[in-house]
Amino acid sequence: MKRLILVTGNFDVLHPGHIRLLKFARECGDHLVVAVTSDEQMEVKSRVKQQHRLEVVNSLECVDEAFISTTSPEQNILRLKPYAVVKGKEHETQLNQEQSVLDSYGGKLIFGSGEFETNSEQYSRHSQSLYEHYDFTQAQRYAQRHNITQTALHDILDHIQTLRVAVIGEIIVDEYVHGTAVGISQEDPTIVMTPEKNELFLGGAAITAGHIKSLGADEVTLISVLGDDDIQNYVKNNIDKYQLKYHLLSDVSRPTPLKTRYRAGSKTLLRVNKLRQHKISKQLQDEIYKYIENLVTNIDLLVYSDFNYGILPQDLVNKISTLCAKHKVTIVADSQTSSQVGDISRYKNTKLLTPTEKEVRVALNNSDDGLVILANKLCERANPENLVVTLAGEGVFIHIPDNKNNTWENDTLPAFNKNAIDPAGAGDCFLATSSLALCVGATPWHAFYLANLSSACQVSTLGNSPLKAQTLRHILDKSMRQQ
Repeated sequence: MKRLILVTGNFDVLHPGHIRLLKFARECGDHLVVAVTSDEQMEVKSRVKQQHRLEVVNSLECVDEAFISTTSPEQNILRLKPYAVVKGKEHETQLNQEQSVLDSYGGKLIFGSGEFETNSEQYSRHSQSLYEHYDFTQAQRYAQRHNITQTALHDILDHIQTLRVAVIGEIIVDEYVHGTAVGISQEDPTIVMTPEKNELFLGGAAITAGHIKSLGADEVTLISVLGDDDIQNYVKNNIDKYQLKYHLLSDVSRPTPLKTRYRAGSKTLLRVNKLRQHKISKQLQDEIYKYIENLVTNIDLLVYSDFNYGILPQDLVNKISTLCAKHKVTIVADSQTSSQVGDISRYKNTKLLTPTEKEVRVALNNSDDGLVILANKLCERANPENLVVTLAGEGVFIHIPDNKNNTWENDTLPAFNKNAIDPAGAGDCFLATSSLALCVGATPWHAFYLANLSSACQVSTLGNSPLKAQTLRHILDKSMRQQ
């Protein structure tokens, strides 16, 4: 006898968290049935009509059957008699009305949100309509939901040209060592490669600032701390190519961060990081603050590009943020957790936060909750106006809180580029573009559409190079024409 699993939900905007939950639910039994709440039954009306919500749920390989539900979850349980009802982990400590109905015949109530490491893209059975290696299929629906037009997006890019921006954070030099993998060592199971070419790129806060300037901002100032070494010389010899103003301090206690990637063909075999993570001295902190204090009346936007290598201690962040708030300077922040550990929630009251899902989970010490609840908890702690959780190849999850009404609005955008050459730097490009757009008054929906296009352009090339405004405009036109 098949074990029938029932899941009930709105699924107004299907995001990776939904897909992970449904995949988990399918693994709990033999036949997954999804009850999609009807338009009339929804407490908060959706931009997406019930038939489209049903079609999207039916497009998932893990869903065996789906229907529009016009009755209560308890009535559906009585009719279907499922082996188990599956709900998100966040419901475990709440009152669950389904429990008594399930108990009446021995059914189970299971809580889980799936594994966040899962790549949910592979569980969709949708067909792709590609323009070269871009897929704008979902862009059309997103644009329709939010009344986005080609003209409005170009107007935003025009207005960006008035902005004055400061970027503060770690400059990183990215080195790519290209070679040929010649085989496995006979002495031990190690890949042997022959290096053939080296390339260096300015990364970290430098590429964020570079994107901002290249996208059209009027004036961009980069503030950072370098080591006293040859890599520092490389930075100073090449930073002018980005057409930035800059204030670069020197710290003899640390090297200039260098990340070396060894690549064979299109694959990275190994990355070696040369850096230190201790906090900069109080003297350096004071110098940075004094510089920003003199600069603050001449900037519209301040970007924290934090790689958590010690340049942005909490006391310094607090002082800078207070100063910017006093002068009505827009603040956005990104705080990376990768090989290092950061805390995105320490950036309070910003216009925008753009963490990865892992960075949110690390900040909240939460590996259980689904994306919506996870995003809401981060907003309760950090109080950003807008939150975008970046999901690598799965795209982005957008969460816009409404604190006055104690609610929020969500949406999602898939990765437009299905053939990423190098994912490094996609997040920096997204942060740069969305920050500029929001600062000139764009709606979050317009800003994140542009930013997602920028990320798609960025991952199409190897290494970090500033994204040109004309490149973004070109792909923007293609995305709108394909609609």
